[in-house]
Amino acid sequence: MKSFDVVVVGAGPGGYVAAIRCAQLGLSTACVEQWLNPEGEPTVGGTCLNVGCIPSKALLDSSHHYHNLTHLLPSHGISVSSVDIDISTMQARREGVVKNLTRGIAGLFKKNKVEWLKGHGRLLAGKQVEVTPVDAGSAETVEAKNIIIATGSTPMAIKAAPVDGNRIVDSEGALIFDAVPKRLGIIGAGVIGLELGSVWNRLGSEVVVLEAMDTFLGAADQTIAKLAMRSLKKQGLDIRLGTSVTVANTTKKAVSVTYEDKNGEHEEKFDKLVVAVGRRPYADGLDAEAAGVAMENGRISVDAHCRTSVDGIYAIGDVVQGPMLAHKASEEGVAVAEIIAGQAGHVDHQHIPWVIYTHPEIAWAGQTEEQLKAAGTPYRAGSFPYMAIGRAQGAGETEGIVKMIGHADTDRLLGVHIFGAQASELVAEAVVAMEFHASTEDLARIVHAHPTLSEAMHEAALAVDKRALHI
Repeated sequence: MKSFDVVVVGAGPGGYVAAIRCAQLGLSTACVEQWLNPEGEPTVGGTCLNVGCIPSKALLDSSHHYHNLTHLLPSHGISVSSVDIDISTMQARREGVVKNLTRGIAGLFKKNKVEWLKGHGRLLAGKQVEVTPVDAGSAETVEAKNIIIATGSTPMAIKAAPVDGNRIVDSEGALIFDAVPKRLGIIGAGVIGLELGSVWNRLGSEVVVLEAMDTFLGAADQTIAKLAMRSLKKQGLDIRLGTSVTVANTTKKAVSVTYEDKNGEHEEKFDKLVVAVGRRPYADGLDAEAAGVAMENGRISVDAHCRTSVDGIYAIGDVVQGPMLAHKASEEGVAVAEIIAGQAGHVDHQHIPWVIYTHPEIAWAGQTEEQLKAAGTPYRAGSFPYMAIGRAQGAGETEGIVKMIGHADTDRLLGVHIFGAQASELVAEAVVAMEFHASTEDLARIVHAHPTLSEAMHEAALAVDKRALHI
């Protein structure tokens, strides 16, 4: 029986990063992964690299270029007589991006001497893992001093609209359309629904988004959420809140969706329907509880250091509590690797940035104004529009704002919320500032280069004290 210092179950952004960091720290490491690519070959990267973060951003980028040809470039004096989209070429590019990155991870495993066990992992008592090969060979059992569970998550299903892989698809299916649907229905106005809706809307699809909640992007600061909803509707996304889908029936040519709202029952017909109602922790076939690992509501129970109820077994990423974000999983993987190696691994879950890659982008870190009100925390807030930023004017990216919130008594930075171009990049400054317990005054006194979009951060910090300069 092979024996390792660490066996990682799952090679997504949490698992593969944990495995690499363990190996860097001198620990003998193996990583179990069962994922197969479209050609049926074993691959690493999990949901994020194969059918999530990376391919969706590749399509978002392609669709944004297409959209700019007719919506942004004419104002720059650039006109094109005719614009065509070749979906097969766009999809081939997406596949190429995925292959480059997953091959890169496989190369990192080899470089760092991480042994890749290509199969499905099942926990056994005594910190052993049974690995059933993807090629249907004989199962083998390996043992480890430490085990890291990083099995991720999978799309949630709903009874009203069962995924058939044809007319009704989940987020994975929505990435591989071979043609632009004339009418596209999306159940769920969360991160996934809005990003996928944006892709196909830009390419010409009439998109209707059905959201059960009455509030748009309830987790976001509502100042930002309202601006974002207005913008997305202007772009063509038909977002309907407070709708409950009751049934979806398919034919050879369409899918009929019945839903209810405050005005009664309605029916819509679409060429394709995407079910994007969220994700659930994936621990299928892991047999965690049989191995003594406690679970609650489908998630593996862990403490603040990602330790499970079994000594020497850890769990990270989507399969434990907290936001289902790739960067959160990666940082937990690093922290656990360092804890195992005797170091002080740590992740500050209060300042994990969120990003929605619509255009303009939506990003935030820290607390929202609604959360602070509910907690009774005294605060001051300041906002600054992209419209007043020279770089935004020059680029034609004037839609959006930066909102900054500081404690009313101490001025400590509590939250930063951005709707605008490059929000995903700008929010990093906020995370760094909050990690170092900065005040809004600190950001107000830091020199930001001119002309840049980051000046909106500077001005928003000034606005908290009602002394913004350029508005």
